[in-house]
Amino acid sequence: MKLLQTTDLVAHYGDFQALFGVNIAVDAGQVVALVGANGAGKSTTLKTIAGLLAAPRAEGVQFDGKPIGGLPADRIVAMGIALVPEGRRLFPSLSVQDNLLMGSYCGNRGAWTMERVFKLFPVLKERRQSPATALSGGEQQMAAIGRALMTNPRLLLCDEISLGLSPIMVRDLYASLSEIRSEGTAIVLVEQDVSRPCLLHA
Repeated sequence: MKLLQTTDLVAHYGDFQALFGVNIAVDAGQVVALVGANGAGKSTTLKTIAGLLAAPRAEGVQFDGKPIGGLPADRIVAMGIALVPEGRRLFPSLSVQDNLLMGSYCGNRGAWTMERVFKLFPVLKERRQSPATALSGGEQQMAAIGRALMTNPRLLLCDEISLGLSPIMVRDLYASLSEIRSEGTAIVLVEQDVSRPCLLHA
């Protein structure tokens, strides 16, 4: 049984159809990359899986054998799917630590605790009392990944986490994804550059 499977997945923004029969299969612990140009539907696919955009058929998205298409995002997070959104979407009025704590609201138990995230991203521990807006772009991306990990996901959806970052920072972020994957978490990556997902195997 696949951990995640989409079957003829479609999605709309009002009357505009954005997805046309998308089929994806992801095993536990596997990394799958969606690579393509802007407007290809990559981010829309992740949003639909995560419940931010309603799938018209429950069977269009199945997680661990259960149909979840159309479920609200909070229920999908509680089931074990976390999204690292494009643009990070941190809470600017909250500290780094409080942003991370927002990820633990669903109550999922697992290996990912605040200290575990700080071990993965030591700079976040140093800056934990700083407002999220005081972080660099790369540090903000670490905080966004850390917040998602605090939900203890079985599947991590990453939407263009390298966007606007230096090559060194991209390398470091992908090194962290390799560590996350090594603990059994499946990952779906959205990127525009086909070479970047290959960093997971470097």
